[in-house]
Amino acid sequence: MMADGPRAFFLPAADGQRYCIYHAAQGVTRGMVLQAAPFAEELNKTRRMAALQARALAAAGHAVLQIDLLGCGDSSGDFGDARWPLWIQDLLLAHRWLAGTLAAHGALPLWIWGIRAGCLLAADAARALDQPCHLLFWQPSFADGTMQLQQFLRLRLAADMLAAPDDAGRARGAMDALRRQLAAGETLQVAGYALHPDLAAGLQASRLVPPPAGGTARQLVWMEVGSAAQAALSPFGKRTLSLWQQAGWQVEGLVAQGPAFWQSAEIKEAPALLEATVAALAQPSAETMPA
Repeated sequence: MMADGPRAFFLPAADGQRYCIYHAAQGVTRGMVLQAAPFAEELNKTRRMAALQARALAAAGHAVLQIDLLGCGDSSGDFGDARWPLWIQDLLLAHRWLAGTLAAHGALPLWIWGIRAGCLLAADAARALDQPCHLLFWQPSFADGTMQLQQFLRLRLAADMLAAPDDAGRARGAMDALRRQLAAGETLQVAGYALHPDLAAGLQASRLVPPPAGGTARQLVWMEVGSAAQAALSPFGKRTLSLWQQAGWQVEGLVAQGPAFWQSAEIKEAPALLEATVAALAQPSAETMPA
């Protein structure tokens, strides 16, 4: 590995270690970017794009830290050990490391970069931080974790139906049955992942609502990926940005042409999204913009 290339390391945590990749800023350091990864299999689908974006942001002067959360990737534990509050603590731990890598980092703008369900996690982490930060959202999945959980549980229902296609009674009330199992403290096997009821509860309680602006100018950059025909943000994006703007956030919504790389059968790339993201973060930071 080149000296100025990405550096992989294990970050010590209270319950083991977290696998991280640090991309040092090239040239003058403009800011810090901390990635909040998507949920379950979407993490694997997006790794290629996340790596390309991290390198592009580093080349543009941002110090970027990617972290495998508890039970994910090469970090300690299995997915069944994961809990939403512990994932938030992982991001706070990663931020402390990132801010301490260079003495100057502490005064630089901080962006938390959420991908898909990671946008929910990023918003929760922003509320838990003891300092203002900006948010970069890539293709947010839902306005709350309840809908994200329901989408995930549908994978289990689909697998059950394939196993017993003639059992019509299984489909009726099946979602409610899965929720009752979680409420009873049972761990569910969903698409190869062990979903602990505490993780499900934490996800379900998460909401994509703005942390208090606190009188400081804070930015939200919302990125969506669409076909060539999609020139405008989705109604979900427009509605959410309006709510955040009303809460005092400076908001920007952009659409980049490309494939739905987070769900495609093959690993896909969206170069336009990479370029648009670098350009968006190259704008004057909120600290230098009039409130």
